[in-house]
Amino acid sequence: MKIWLDGGLRDIESARVSVLDHGLTVGDGIFETVKAAGGKPFALTRHLNRLTRSARGLGLPDPDHDEVRRACAAVLEANPMPLGRLRITYTGGHGPLGSDRGDQGPTLVVALGATTRRPDSTAVVTVPWTRNERGALTGLKTTSYAENVVALARAHEHGASEALFANTVGQLCEGTGSNVFVVLDGEIHTPPLASGCLAGITRELAVEWTGARETDLPLDVLERADEVFLTSTLRDIQAVHRVDGREPAGAPGPVTAKAMRIFDERAGDDLDP
Repeated sequence: MKIWLDGGLRDIESARVSVLDHGLTVGDGIFETVKAAGGKPFALTRHLNRLTRSARGLGLPDPDHDEVRRACAAVLEANPMPLGRLRITYTGGHGPLGSDRGDQGPTLVVALGATTRRPDSTAVVTVPWTRNERGALTGLKTTSYAENVVALARAHEHGASEALFANTVGQLCEGTGSNVFVVLDGEIHTPPLASGCLAGITRELAVEWTGARETDLPLDVLERADEVFLTSTLRDIQAVHRVDGREPAGAPGPVTAKAMRIFDERAGDDLDP
């Protein structure tokens, strides 16, 4: 297995990042996960644009898109696989042990791992912790993921693949690594970005392609929604057949099934929409 680290391909066994890298010591980093099918990345331009937005939100230098594209192409060519998770990580680089940054510049890592197509439906749980819709990192895809690790472990303990958060005012927000949509009276709704959720790339495409509405939704909408589905890079659109103890009938329901078909068709027609 080969990865890209700061300018070139390296064997994963010998690739080394400093133990004083700010991404390790204080979580000062950002990342993107890109789906790669048959060695081709999906929606890479949108992912790179979001990487830049996240970098600016943290005060990191803008990533060089040409370099990141070269890195992705090199890693994909060096590690052929049918379906992969392409991970772009960009950190504050070597720095002091506190929150101040060093002056050696950022670290760029691109790696690839094999994955498989997700099931058509899954179970989710709600968790008692909240997303802060007014935080300094709100809307940024940072490497500060410990909160998600804890919540996802709670989901796995309850036989689910995802945990859903409310925000600080009790509105439905997002999952640990997904956006959430609900169907009410035949219409698709998803929380707006102002709720504190991440501007997911698959979320963005699903809104554009299905006409979903951005709506402030209370967390308990999950108890009465006709259908619920998740979106993420590796899930695409995935129906939810259980929310906590509630099981919406017949997941994927008709609206979700149509959205899944539309997404598959549109994504198949254009690898960089």
